[in-house]
Amino acid sequence: MFAAERRQLILEMVRANGAVSLRELARVVQTSEVTVRRDVRALEAEGLLDRRHGGAVLPGGFTRESGFPQKSHLATAEKTAIADLAANFVEEGEAIVVGAGTTTQELARRLARVPGLTVVTNSLLVAQALAHANRVEVVMTGGTLRGSNYALVGSGAEQSLQGLRVSRAFISGSGLTAERGLSTSNMLSASVDRALVQAAAEVVVLADHTKLGTDTMFQTVPTEVITRLVTDDPPAHDDRAHAELQALADQGVQIAVAGATGNPGGDEVPARRRALPGPRRGQAPGAPGLRSAAAVLGEQGPERERERARVADLRRR
Repeated sequence: MFAAERRQLILEMVRANGAVSLRELARVVQTSEVTVRRDVRALEAEGLLDRRHGGAVLPGGFTRESGFPQKSHLATAEKTAIADLAANFVEEGEAIVVGAGTTTQELARRLARVPGLTVVTNSLLVAQALAHANRVEVVMTGGTLRGSNYALVGSGAEQSLQGLRVSRAFISGSGLTAERGLSTSNMLSASVDRALVQAAAEVVVLADHTKLGTDTMFQTVPTEVITRLVTDDPPAHDDRAHAELQALADQGVQIAVAGATGNPGGDEVPARRRALPGPRRGQAPGAPGLRSAAAVLGEQGPERERERARVADLRRR
């Protein structure tokens, strides 16, 4: 493929999706990331796109939201690994909320095997993934259907979440920075995501590396509210993503990093993972930093027992 044809294809991908990683661009145009990076620089010099955190975005600062057909084909291996790992943080008999998104849809497919689970969601895709799970109860919010991501939004969705209390929320978004936390490009989606988060004792954000360092218009979850981030391992050359992970860890976010080669069945914690250093909230400087997902899971036995008892009591009411 000639350089002109390759750059035109790159430009069309960025225009269609709003933001695309160098890794994904290289895969589509069938060349190396070094070559793609050179093409992106050339297109940026012409003012046609902006380089941003290991990828390319539309010019103008904030990225716009992609539709579901485009997002479903981006970073698929990474999303699978993230879902495999995130599923390990869900226990039998829990009540949780799961927001809309392609990564949360992957998580829902794995939750179908968790007995006694109650899942509250505003996502038609999440509900569909759990529709035939006999041992999982699915509760959907009300609201108005937003077709671009198959999610229920608006005052009806937000009102149906009032008074709800669950153990944890699993939320995705369009961008994640240490400065602003999780954000999205749509005001209605952001408002419902905030209501989902307010219903949960813990907040787990699912975000692949292409979203790290990306800022979008509407904040959904401030950094100080995020309990845990489940993400994939950024490429070695993506300094901004690595720096963003470290900054999030320094602010007390527990970080679990899954490898793209994780177990596709989602039954075990993937073998390749990393714990980033950094104090937890309320942890004195010099105390042990963040650990791997396996360590976190292993230490939560008594806490999880108390949580399951509390959730069971709430469900009886």
